[in-house]
Amino acid sequence: MYGYDQTPGAQQQYAHPQQQPQQPMGGVGVGGYGEQPLYPEPSPPSLGDAVRAFTTGSLSAEDFQQIFATSKVYCPRGDNPGFLALHNTQQPVIPMFSTLKELRRYAGKESKYFVITGAEVIDLLPTGYGFVLDMEGDHRMVFDAKAVEQMVDFAMRRMYG
Repeated sequence: MYGYDQTPGAQQQYAHPQQQPQQPMGGVGVGGYGEQPLYPEPSPPSLGDAVRAFTTGSLSAEDFQQIFATSKVYCPRGDNPGFLALHNTQQPVIPMFSTLKELRRYAGKESKYFVITGAEVIDLLPTGYGFVLDMEGDHRMVFDAKAVEQMVDFAMRRMYG
């Protein structure tokens, strides 16, 4: 039994699962139960890595958007639900960050935030707003409202053909 003894009056002590005899791993590691794949899948690049690669020209816009769509995005928040917008720019933009460390650099250690995916950002961003990614970082990226519209169009084409 896993967990703890749930009988009434019993002291809660962790029970150990029965030990199973170890079986030698056979074959060439095809990824079955108890086996490690011979060649593990490479992990996708982080959003921070994608930002650096895109801003240096070594990643295409389409590849960046695919990574952005599935990545976690950290957004500062106020007392009310929703994005915080900066209106002291040519167009209103929403600050977003690729990592919690980047957000803390901008907003401080005790700042409130929420986490969503890049695809949710594209879906939820108000019309007419852009966003700035990693505002205080070395590779800051600004997406104006027109760029956001292009990202929405790209996402719709990928999703619906």
